[in-house]
Amino acid sequence: MADITEDRTGEGKLYLCAIKDVWSNRIVGYSIDSRMKSRLAVNALHNAVARRGDVAGCVLHTDRGSQFRSRKFVRALNQHHMIGSMGRVGAAGDNAAMESFFGLLQNNVLDRRTWPTRQALRTAIVTWIERT
Repeated sequence: MADITEDRTGEGKLYLCAIKDVWSNRIVGYSIDSRMKSRLAVNALHNAVARRGDVAGCVLHTDRGSQFRSRKFVRALNQHHMIGSMGRVGAAGDNAAMESFFGLLQNNVLDRRTWPTRQALRTAIVTWIERT
């Protein structure tokens, strides 16, 4: 599964796209950027593939966000021989596993303090993901 979340810093928003392996319940790839463009999702996918190795035939489920419908993202899925799956409109439960992860991130990192810079928040997110 994959989804995108955002948080504010003193410098502006910071976006996180995370990919979760539902079988192992682990974050297998992610990307962090100051802009929510298709490259955010593409970089997270490439990160997951680099960590996991052979992903041919795997299904990646997302919501219907424009980043996941972009030509660049669909091309990246095809490049890795993966199958894209999208949730139904208005069916928040389809992505509940990702929302659960983002809730944990919110409680354990984002809401703990205010973040003056994007770099400070980026470091905190990466540290939490890699340790958890």
